[in-house]
Amino acid sequence: MITQEEFRKIAQNGVWRQNTSLVQILGLCPLLAVTTNLVNGVMLSLATILVMALANVAVASLRNWIPHEIRIPVFILIVAALVTVVDLLFNAQLHALYLVLGIFIPLIVTNCIVLARVEAFAAKNPPLQSTLDGVFMGVGMLWTLALLGALRELIGNGTLLEGIDMVIPGAHPILLLPADYPGFLLAILPPGAFILLGCLIAWKNWTDARVAARKPKRLTAESASIDAAPAR
Repeated sequence: MITQEEFRKIAQNGVWRQNTSLVQILGLCPLLAVTTNLVNGVMLSLATILVMALANVAVASLRNWIPHEIRIPVFILIVAALVTVVDLLFNAQLHALYLVLGIFIPLIVTNCIVLARVEAFAAKNPPLQSTLDGVFMGVGMLWTLALLGALRELIGNGTLLEGIDMVIPGAHPILLLPADYPGFLLAILPPGAFILLGCLIAWKNWTDARVAARKPKRLTAESASIDAAPAR
């Protein structure tokens, strides 16, 4: 079983505090290459979440039987098997999207996010906690890639959900800017991804600094209210 406090800590670490893209700065290759639009970023993140969750629960379940000396090759073997399954599923069910994502689905095997969580968390914790850690670390990656992809797509092309027809046949992208919008090529190119990622990291650091600055004031106000309360 898992306590509410454990669940909250795992969720907060994965989604915000230890966000793999904005704090740990891992997986930059797919982060910068795939997020030319929202759909690509979301779908690659969902594939990564599936691999991370299954890899974490597999390693956590087998951790007492895996010799310490060969743990890394065994971890890579488990991740590679799961990535192969996901790769075949994408090829069979979402072939058009599979061609767009290309090599980045097989490269999940070498993604530092997956191997880092398997080694740092799953190899030391029970299966349930490890599964949740994989899911929430993936969710942290998901919202980051989704936001970055949406910003690049909107600034670069003036649209949102371009390529959604590869996932949902018959669906169409949303045109948010005028049809005569000339586009901004830099946002689609890798330098634009670097610039926007830097802005997201700066925004997160600014948000964390504001929250940290409020805490002493809130604690002081709470202490003052307790001191001012009449004794019973």
